[in-house]
Amino acid sequence: MDHFWKQGPMFIRDLLNSYPDPRPTFNTLASQVRTLEQDGFLKRELLGNAYRYSPIISEKEYGRKTLSGAVEDFFNNSYLDVIHSLVKEERISLEELKELIERIEKGA
Repeated sequence: MDHFWKQGPMFIRDLLNSYPDPRPTFNTLASQVRTLEQDGFLKRELLGNAYRYSPIISEKEYGRKTLSGAVEDFFNNSYLDVIHSLVKEERISLEELKELIERIEKGA
């Protein structure tokens, strides 16, 4: 998605050329683009005999949707379980969690 937000509408060939070596295969990239289209992140328009793809959501909206989807899919739609998992896996310390609570209480 970053390529589309930075460069605008592109054909799959243009997207492929925007990757550094070693590049993904054309078919792999085409499959990923189709998945992003089916998920409602990209739209396509037929120009000549090829489709040009462009983003239909912003980076912020994309982040919100993907985070919500991950929480729904992997944490039974519980943000509390997400925080618990982060603490349990030591990705966030108890001190950081306390700081987060303080920020929330202060309304920051």
